Amino acid sequence: QINTADELVLTELILENVLADYEPAEIVALLSCFVFQEKSQSEPVLTPKLEKGVAKIKEIALRVADIQQSCGLSVRADDALANLRFGLVEVVYEWARGLPFKAITDLTDVLEGSIVRCIVRLDETCREVRGAARLIGDAGLHRKMEEASESIKRDVIFSASLYF
Repeated sequence: QINTADELVLTELILENVLADYEPAEIVALLSCFVFQEKSQSEPVLTPKLEKGVAKIKEIALRVADIQQSCGLSVRADDALANLRFGLVEVVYEWARGLPFKAITDLTDVLEGSIVRCIVRLDETCREVRGAARLIGDAGLHRKMEEASESIKRDVIFSASLYF
């Protein structure tokens, strides 16, 4: 069951096997668009592969919105894209690749607490995608989601307390 993200768009990503072409760090970076909720003035610098993934997510979101409209729901294409925030894709990608927290905070104007909150929520999204992969029998995606989750669960972000 998917609760932490746009259920329809994320389900389409999974069922269309879009995530199979990406490494765990890239997957978790792309999934950040579903959990990051703030606006950012800084423009992320993305690899060509991540740019392709962002374009695919936008394409699926627009297609889902179009289908919802054709079924009589009052969904606008602008709203479908506005709910996706790609401001932390670079930050999460570099975090998953092992960059220190101080280094990733220098990549964006987003506050440290917001970065922590996004990555913690992202771990829950990874668990949900891993569960969906298990349900549909996609062992490759299941394994990648385990690796993605492990790559972000480290250092200050997942400390029990900052004061001990």
